[in-house]
Amino acid sequence: MTATHAGKTPAEGARILVVRLSAIGDVVHAMPVLCALRKHFPGAHLGWVAEGRTGDLLEGHPALNELIRVPRRWLKSPRAVWQLRQQLRAARYDIAIDVQGLSKSSIVSWLSGAPRRIGPGGRDGREVSPLLNNEPVVPSATHVIDRNLQLLRPLGIDEGKVSFDLPEASDDARRVEAFLDDAGLTGGFAVINPGAGWPSKLWCPERFGEVARHLGRSFGLASVVVWAGDDEHQWAQTIVARSDGWGRLAPPTTLCELAALLRRGRLMVASDTGPLHIAAAVGTPCVGLFGPMPHERNGPYGVQHVAVQVERLTGRSRHLRRADNASMLAIGADLVCQACDTILARDAEKPRSQVA
Repeated sequence: MTATHAGKTPAEGARILVVRLSAIGDVVHAMPVLCALRKHFPGAHLGWVAEGRTGDLLEGHPALNELIRVPRRWLKSPRAVWQLRQQLRAARYDIAIDVQGLSKSSIVSWLSGAPRRIGPGGRDGREVSPLLNNEPVVPSATHVIDRNLQLLRPLGIDEGKVSFDLPEASDDARRVEAFLDDAGLTGGFAVINPGAGWPSKLWCPERFGEVARHLGRSFGLASVVVWAGDDEHQWAQTIVARSDGWGRLAPPTTLCELAALLRRGRLMVASDTGPLHIAAAVGTPCVGLFGPMPHERNGPYGVQHVAVQVERLTGRSRHLRRADNASMLAIGADLVCQACDTILARDAEKPRSQVA
């Protein structure tokens, strides 16, 4: 970090930009940064730059003053880059916080013209980001959310409480509640998500079906199977078919409708993917299935969740993305059922406490 700005607390009314462009789960992991900034600087103007549909989750966030949305692959369009620069410069940001630590995110911080550009240092500062961010912070925490929050230390923030404050629109709530009412699920249900962003993170639809059958037979709990795209739709249908009548196919949902559905569930079962982290953010207990990434770093945040991991791949991110799903297939359905039992037994003993 530069000697000029090290440890300097922003003035009241400072203009602070958060940059976390994608992906869905990573945007959720960065929301506590936004909440901590609002808590400590109530008079600040807070902005966020997000890419594509990931910005949907930030619409109406109570801590956010300005959401700046850019299309996917914006960096390949000189016109889009110029327009973004003009918009950011007009906002006159004092501080930019690059949570992502990549070339494209650090370019956004640099385009903003903010004199202070905070970003991850060390191994977390990748590609050209160490050249464009002038206040590097080397995180030492284990979980990615805690590592993100450590980026706020140059601003005098050492936050212990994690808040997401994921908003919910009344229209989304109304559509989800109508579906639950029609499906007879107002008494409680689990949510299963078979999809994942990487092929190496995929589990078997047939095993998800075993879990849905176990939840029904052991707890009388139906499972709503959510999906996005043709492949996931087919997997969801397989899960429902293998559930012995306990599975319900979800209708197509937007990200915000999905969040509203997850908020009303008793349990979420999924691999390391965006919907899992949305569920954790809205306070729904999760069983997370992990293979390529360490659950200690990327697991659903909070003691109310259970992460299941038998094997872990090693190597660089590109290798992990392209690997097969052998590490996921090492997870037996019995282990996932046991994790569900743990959460539901705990849930029966005391009222569910939601993440703030």
